[in-house]
Amino acid sequence: MDKKAMYKLSYGLFVLTSAADGRDSGCIINTAQQVTSEPNRISIAVNKTNYTHDLVKQSGKFNISIISEAAEFELFQHFGFQSGRDVDKFADYAACKRSANGLYYVTAGINSYISATVEQEVDLGSHTLFIASVDDMEVLADTPSATYTYYQSSIKPQPTKDAQTGKTVWRCTVCGYVYEGEELPADFICPLCKHPAADFEKVTQ
Repeated sequence: MDKKAMYKLSYGLFVLTSAADGRDSGCIINTAQQVTSEPNRISIAVNKTNYTHDLVKQSGKFNISIISEAAEFELFQHFGFQSGRDVDKFADYAACKRSANGLYYVTAGINSYISATVEQEVDLGSHTLFIASVDDMEVLADTPSATYTYYQSSIKPQPTKDAQTGKTVWRCTVCGYVYEGEELPADFICPLCKHPAADFEKVTQ
């Protein structure tokens, strides 16, 4: 089985935001799509290890900020490389506004946002699939939406060839995140897409 076939699927990138008990947070996800047009519904799949997953489950509402090709790597670092359980991601974050549902949406590196209310949950094991009705949405820019391919080629910093020579790294087969080291910890979780060590491949550069 060639797992690289997964690379051929077209993935978008999104900042999922929610809040509960007075605490706001957000994380990067790659699974959001429209599932019906009448009534207008979307679905999102969120890893259960994400703090934002718990906020969505508790509050029953969320915003999806659609990441565009204008996004900078810092956006992914801020919402993807740290946990909302450890830091308040909106404490000093200025590039955001609150929508009509009271939740934050991101305004920099984003081309639109969608507000939704959860109607149904499906337990997928490592993830929960939330099916939600669309309450509001707005286009913020005409910049094309970013894909994983675009993220890898044009947003994610590329190490120099000299720095790569002779290094052994582990690459996430889902999102392309790279972990440097001879051995990957068995309990390692990708900080970008939250997939486990089993989804990493060893690469000698």
